[in-house]
Amino acid sequence: MIDPLSIFLLLLSASTPILFAALGELVAERAGILNLGVEGMMIAGALAGFAAAYATGNPFLGFAVAALAGAAISLLYTLLTQVFLANQVASGLALTLFGLGLAAMFGKPFEGVKAPPMPDGPFGINWIVWLGLLMVPVIWWFLNRTRRGLILRAVGENHEAAHALGYDVHLTRTAAIAFGGAMAGVGGAFISIATVLQWTEGMTAGAGWIALAIVVFSSWTAFGVLAGAWLFGGVTVLQLRLQAAEVDVPVQLLSMAPYLATIIVLVLISARQTYSRKAGGAAPGSLGNNFHALR
Repeated sequence: MIDPLSIFLLLLSASTPILFAALGELVAERAGILNLGVEGMMIAGALAGFAAAYATGNPFLGFAVAALAGAAISLLYTLLTQVFLANQVASGLALTLFGLGLAAMFGKPFEGVKAPPMPDGPFGINWIVWLGLLMVPVIWWFLNRTRRGLILRAVGENHEAAHALGYDVHLTRTAAIAFGGAMAGVGGAFISIATVLQWTEGMTAGAGWIALAIVVFSSWTAFGVLAGAWLFGGVTVLQLRLQAAEVDVPVQLLSMAPYLATIIVLVLISARQTYSRKAGGAAPGSLGNNFHALR
């Protein structure tokens, strides 16, 4: 018999890595930054967090190190796009390739070892899952109810106008990129420390790309990101349940189900592309555009 509560708890756990990464990317995109390096930051966090947790026996310290690692590798993207004004799309792709290669090179010594166990939080739910859920209203409040959040959104909507009002566009975007990197790092570490419980090369398996898609699905809103993450988590849990029940469906089809669901959602969104500024559904006006103060 299917227990709805256990299914919901599995959904929460399955959606947590995507939720962290997508919330971080949401803040970055609200500042006008299109960082396609989410996958690279997640895998860097997965390795750094696992290594720290394994070395110290403290999984919470591992998550802290993962956040620092994600933020640190995001500074490479900052250097390229905010200092050298390189193309954001190309820089993000380069960051993903760099992160994947770096993790593959330094991850060899950690293959085959187990992460230290994590204590359960309230109701038997992992503490990091609770943190992810808490970050949703916190980020909504920051973006919509604080002065700094409104400045960040102003930079993302029109960086020229924000600069004319005296706001530091590059500093705002640098902070948003670092925050996005830290969140992606924690999301990656959740996979290695709390889900798989070991390090495996390429273990993020496209989660960063799904996080990018979910930000679009959410219409750049925090609670929309939560809904998108839960959608992906639900499809993932369904896939695992069908595999466990030995349903006569090719395993390759089940494995591709979460990604197929993401693609279908994006197609449906693009088909009803009736976003308007008044409804808040449009992308930030300066998204993907670099800013030069001398122009």
